[in-house]
Amino acid sequence: MTLEIPDSLYRQAKAKAAMDGRKMKELVAEGLVLVLTVPAQPMRPLNAMDAMGEACGCVDSGVPDLASNPRHIKGFGQ
Repeated sequence: MTLEIPDSLYRQAKAKAAMDGRKMKELVAEGLVLVLTVPAQPMRPLNAMDAMGEACGCVDSGVPDLASNPRHIKGFGQ
């Protein structure tokens, strides 16, 4: 049997197997057992805050908030 997996994933798995003193096929078999026996957690849709989480507010563009400039908010909400 042949499995095609991304090179980076293969390298990580190969290193993990070597560090644990096991064969690659043992590691793959263990992973399959975990996937097939552990109940899957139901996927819930992400909202924008969950999806962006830690990214929110992490970039400072140097441009002040437009809401702080009266020229940009003149007549807003009328």
